[in-house]
Amino acid sequence: MLHARGTGWIEVITGCMFSGKTEELIRRLNRALIAKQQVEVFKPAIDTRYHQHNVVSHNATSIHATPVPDAQTILTHAKHCHVVGIDEGQFFDDQLVVVCNALANSGKRVIVAGLDMDYEGRPFGAMPNLMAVAEFVTKVHAICAQTGGLATYSHRIVSGGTQIMPGAKDLYEARSRSAFFGNNNTPD
Repeated sequence: MLHARGTGWIEVITGCMFSGKTEELIRRLNRALIAKQQVEVFKPAIDTRYHQHNVVSHNATSIHATPVPDAQTILTHAKHCHVVGIDEGQFFDDQLVVVCNALANSGKRVIVAGLDMDYEGRPFGAMPNLMAVAEFVTKVHAICAQTGGLATYSHRIVSGGTQIMPGAKDLYEARSRSAFFGNNNTPD
């Protein structure tokens, strides 16, 4: 049974690479499944790093997902569920905020995981605007690959490429503020 109109909400799980965002998303979705809630999970079609039809964390926990080409497509697949999970929110277009608001306004619990900043330390995609309208925002942290301290930045360890370049430890490492900016990675 769906909630009454307007009783849904948006939860955002954000942070840098390797901070456990997807793992936390999967944990929350599994709890909803245990509570016998109908759950639908979505991921951007461009993210095929670990599996074509699963959301998979760097620690290999996974949950079945529907790959979609854009945020608007989520609306057509999420009509009859209670909880909507969305991974890699930063890879979706700006309509993600509109879609998440529409889902929450129809009574659904919407949980989105995604990077808050790109590899240059700049706000990434629709995530900043989504955090602004969310009822709950959880920022998770990683361990810096250089200092062992608290990491909040995703550093690309290969040169070139575009802003959107899905990858894992082969392309990125988590960095603390001092390690990130100490390597002349200052945003303009």
